[in-house]
Amino acid sequence: MKNKVVSMKEAVAGLVQDGDTVVIEGFTHLICFAAGHEIIRQGRKNLTLARLTPDLIYDQMIAAGAAKKLIFSWAGNPGVGSLHAFRRAVESKPPRLAVEEYSHFGMVARFSAGCANVPFWVMRNYKGSDIPEANPLIRSVKCPYTGEELATVPALHPDVTIVHAQRADKSGNTQVWGLLGVQKEAAFASKKVMVVVEELVDESLIRSDPNRTLIPGFQVDAVVVEPWGAHPSFAQGYYDRDNDFYVNWDKIAREEAGLKRYLDDFVYGVKDRKQYMAKQPGLAERLRAKSMVCSGVNYGY
Repeated sequence: MKNKVVSMKEAVAGLVQDGDTVVIEGFTHLICFAAGHEIIRQGRKNLTLARLTPDLIYDQMIAAGAAKKLIFSWAGNPGVGSLHAFRRAVESKPPRLAVEEYSHFGMVARFSAGCANVPFWVMRNYKGSDIPEANPLIRSVKCPYTGEELATVPALHPDVTIVHAQRADKSGNTQVWGLLGVQKEAAFASKKVMVVVEELVDESLIRSDPNRTLIPGFQVDAVVVEPWGAHPSFAQGYYDRDNDFYVNWDKIAREEAGLKRYLDDFVYGVKDRKQYMAKQPGLAERLRAKSMVCSGVNYGY
């Protein structure tokens, strides 16, 4: 069993290059802020960022000048409002950020086509929508069975997908529970995959609960052990969502100076996640998950 465990610094240096298409997936849950921060610290430029619902980490990466384009289906600060760095970049004249917009399922379909290794995905949900007028990559095809005209979206093959998870073994067999997004589809569509976990466990534990394995080790290029790496999002069973941070981000990011201060203090001003947490005393105690363990499953035969 190959040991794929490396530091966050090593993983980003080896897998993420200038000009890459990068996906940091997670639907509210398990969003890898730690990886985004390391990408910023290493000065990556001209990235195409893709994700269904880009929120605060992409706002930070855009503000840091890492991104040239965003492929997405919705962008905002969940439950709060706009992403201010994103808006400034798009609304500047000329725009500093290109955008390519789809519906939620349009993005799911792009990842699904990528992981199925087919050139496009067929869908119905653009009927009556004006999104195809804004995005020329949304096209149509006539169904060979019914003659119906259907919308299509092209396969998406990211250069690297970054997935945060609760646990993995050293060869990258990765287990997730709780709220899921399209992490699996994005990982299988991607050329390279980095998994960031709260906890490294033995292969025997992974094998004892196989149905929880979302991404198998053969698809993973690097495993990074980074406790609290998803903060301010959450990791079910490890820590809760930091709702205060999301509310406060609106004030922090509303002006460029405030956002720059945040990056200087909590991204450029620390060398890793351990220092990031040390700058926020009491945070772990406030958000740490209480124990609520499910009953076991008999896998015997």
